[in-house]
Amino acid sequence: MQVIKRDGRVTEFNPERIVKAVTLAMAHTDGGIDIDLANKIASAVEKQFDGKLQTTVYDIQDAVEKKLMASSRKEVAQEYITYRYNRDVARKSRTKDMFLEIIETKSNDITRENANMNADTPAGMMMKFASETTKPFVDDFLLSPVAREAHTHGYIHIHDKDYYPTKSLTCLQHPLNKILKDGFRAGHGSSRPAKRIETASIIGCISMETVQNEMHGGQAIPAFDYYLAPYVKLTFKEEIKKIEDLLGKDLSKLYGYEPEDYIVKSLDGLDDSQRYIQAAINATVCRVHQAMEAFIHNMNTIHSRGGNQVVFSSINYGTDTSPEGRCIIRELLLSTERGVGNGETPIFPIQIWKKKKGVNYLPEDQNYDLYKLACRVTAKRFFPNFINLDATFNKHEKWDAKDPNRYYYETATMGCRTRVFSNRHGEKTSVGRGNLSFTTINLVRLAIESSYEAQEKTGLKFDLGRNSEENMTAEYRRTVKKIFLRKLEEYEGIVAKQLYDRYQFQCTAVAKQFPLLMSGLWQDSDKLKPNDSVEAVLKHGTLGIGFIGLAECLTVLTGKHHGESDEAQKLGIEIINFMHDECEHYAERYDLNYSMLATPAEGLSGRFTKIDKREFGIIPGVTDKEYYTNSNHVPVWYKCTAEHKAKIEAPYHALTEGGHIFYIELDGDATHNPESVEAVVDLMDKYNMGYGSVNHTRSRCMDCGFENADASLEKCPMCGSTNIDTIQRITGYLVGTTSRWNRGKLAELHDRVTHDGTCKGV
Repeated sequence: MQVIKRDGRVTEFNPERIVKAVTLAMAHTDGGIDIDLANKIASAVEKQFDGKLQTTVYDIQDAVEKKLMASSRKEVAQEYITYRYNRDVARKSRTKDMFLEIIETKSNDITRENANMNADTPAGMMMKFASETTKPFVDDFLLSPVAREAHTHGYIHIHDKDYYPTKSLTCLQHPLNKILKDGFRAGHGSSRPAKRIETASIIGCISMETVQNEMHGGQAIPAFDYYLAPYVKLTFKEEIKKIEDLLGKDLSKLYGYEPEDYIVKSLDGLDDSQRYIQAAINATVCRVHQAMEAFIHNMNTIHSRGGNQVVFSSINYGTDTSPEGRCIIRELLLSTERGVGNGETPIFPIQIWKKKKGVNYLPEDQNYDLYKLACRVTAKRFFPNFINLDATFNKHEKWDAKDPNRYYYETATMGCRTRVFSNRHGEKTSVGRGNLSFTTINLVRLAIESSYEAQEKTGLKFDLGRNSEENMTAEYRRTVKKIFLRKLEEYEGIVAKQLYDRYQFQCTAVAKQFPLLMSGLWQDSDKLKPNDSVEAVLKHGTLGIGFIGLAECLTVLTGKHHGESDEAQKLGIEIINFMHDECEHYAERYDLNYSMLATPAEGLSGRFTKIDKREFGIIPGVTDKEYYTNSNHVPVWYKCTAEHKAKIEAPYHALTEGGHIFYIELDGDATHNPESVEAVVDLMDKYNMGYGSVNHTRSRCMDCGFENADASLEKCPMCGSTNIDTIQRITGYLVGTTSRWNRGKLAELHDRVTHDGTCKGV
């Protein structure tokens, strides 16, 4: 017989639960415990429901009360009623305590799960109420028992579990050109095709904001410069017409004029025709700058998801060499450098420079001047980050410098690091595609369990952690590696199946559930009717298998992390290569785009550590902090040169095709040294890395605008104000205040060191 519990879950009838409840009630009476009577009550209740396929927990409890009242121990019935009431109160109390922490805006791992989300606002609170009450539903009704247990006990982490019931997808690289050309409908209104740069800018914002409400991840534009360039040309033509109307002259012969570049210059000394052209160029540049400024301002102020969160947005650009594309890039960078509002560093969009030899990286390249500008802006504003289109795994055989639509064959990235490129079911491209969902494996827990098992098998006994390698015999090393890889294979299989189950659930959605996303933005979705299943098009998305804590995992297995030991580095590459091969196996098995992801742990940063610390205690160099190191990174606290960090992390980029990032912590005020940013890009080029960025600090007085690189600035030296805003990069994106960071990420921030010193221990 099945029993329907209070929260709707279904479980098997178990008479032992009745025995336990009755004996607990008996323990509070003078008559004491009568186990025989308790068993008789349980048997009588079971017999009463014999033949029924299903009943409720309330019916069973009522039956127990009646049996007790009919017995010689009527006083137990009263205690049982009291026990039943107290249990109900306790269950409600747990939910109450959680809700009160949200209501009282307490800073904890629940309210600070996502630093881009303000959980203190009414909309933010509502989101957290929904989020925390949805997760148990997912556990009970949507996850397999194996996946549920693996997640609960910290072997894996299912990201965005609260969005699971919505069937939503993670992220999208917007084919913005479609919307700009054809217009779109959102809600009860529709937008006409764009005819000028201002409209194109606004539509770009609205597109990302609208689709953000239909998905649970970020939004990106893969070719921002290419998509907006045609509207620079239309704006120039519009300016020529304005001059034509003002002067009453026929200037139609200038409509199609193609400037060599859009640079503001004086009109002095120019003849009539050249004067008109330069005046139109000057006005066009002004309007493009204002449009780029508006785009950045809007992306930092427009809220989505019920007004709770600014749009998690990214834009990729840098390879359009047309005069119009160069104008977009230049004015976007200059507007970013200037800042938003009173000069604050813009948090969004995450800007990503597409570095490409022959286009913008070498001094002889056409967009080299814009690359130099990009590095200067990054030195002050953190963005743009840099994606390396010259990396072997980012190249496309169809890319042609002469192709005006070559952007279609350029990989683009998203936010923290999500990358989508290869496609089993179509052309290799990032455009119109995104991640469906991803799940992360806790490498550290697998390593700890493997070590204990290996010690038992080999008869060794030693304390795990940093510098424990002297205790490890050759037999032990072979044994622990074999056990670890077996466990890793098991849990990667669990993750692959869980992702497939979620994919199948997502496929039950129909197109009208995602009105803008499935109107042509997602690849092939323009072929769908409103009530059509989305299954036919979801196959273009990716399923990400992520990992966290490689450094701590290697410390357990070898006594050192990969930044300080060649042996550990060799094993680290072998582990991630093993995961990559398994990922390829599941891609073949399920015929879907599985990919390895170097997980950007934020909310997850401290979750695994907390679980493992509770079970295994403090292990030096492993569980002695409040966080595990993100994916394959060298630990943030380990002092080494930038080049050494690059050498260690580079081999993992080719293996993590679902996304990765390399970053360097700069020392001092980077605004005086943009060459340091160029040096980071040079390292990416030298070591075949796919995506990278720089971290530094910008502290700003919100009253007078004073800025410097002092992370501990509390009082403005110019005006004496204590109203200080400090910008920091949490994973791949920025956060204007660390008050929204969770404990794990705050602890990691405190431990970060710069990468300009000598490397120790190598």
